[in-house]
Amino acid sequence: MTDTYRTVAEPATAEFVVQGSEFLGHVRPVESVGAAEAFVEAVEREYADATHNVPAYRVRAGTSGNFLREYSSDDGEPSGSAGKPALNVLEQEDVENCAVVVTRYYGGTNLGVGGLVRAYSRAVKDALEVAGVVEERPHERIEIAVEYDDSGTVRGIIESEGYEFDATYEAAVTFDVRVPVAEREAFEDRLRSATSGRADLE
Repeated sequence: MTDTYRTVAEPATAEFVVQGSEFLGHVRPVESVGAAEAFVEAVEREYADATHNVPAYRVRAGTSGNFLREYSSDDGEPSGSAGKPALNVLEQEDVENCAVVVTRYYGGTNLGVGGLVRAYSRAVKDALEVAGVVEERPHERIEIAVEYDDSGTVRGIIESEGYEFDATYEAAVTFDVRVPVAEREAFEDRLRSATSGRADLE
């Protein structure tokens, strides 16, 4: 999967109150099912005192990213009143690699299934609006290990491409680089050429 897809630009939270119940829509971009589940767990821990924390996510999975994993849960709300509406918004907006959790503090008034569907849908829509939806290209991570002599050259190449990376300086230097899938081959060729094949790529 090298085509672009729609996802959120950054993590965001939107909140509003309906008949005394407070709703907080939390959204963030994620690159794996594991990252989506870790985000859900983090929100559940942070808002452990909430009445409900309703999760939903759509994540590209599989080695080639051709399998879309979708998940939602009502977390104790009436069946179909919370998780599915949250997931439906992600589907309607055609957003992928995105996880949401809607936190609800019950305000004493039952909203009914229709009211819950509207509230959970709105929480996700509002959060997407705050986060901003962007076109993104699929990325993958490459680990590059080099000796110190080549580290400046490699770092210069990574920075010239504008890729995100982390560097670890130990016995050797390791760069963990986030590279668009479509550009990986050319990038690796450039690194091999610049280091006369001394760069260890994984």
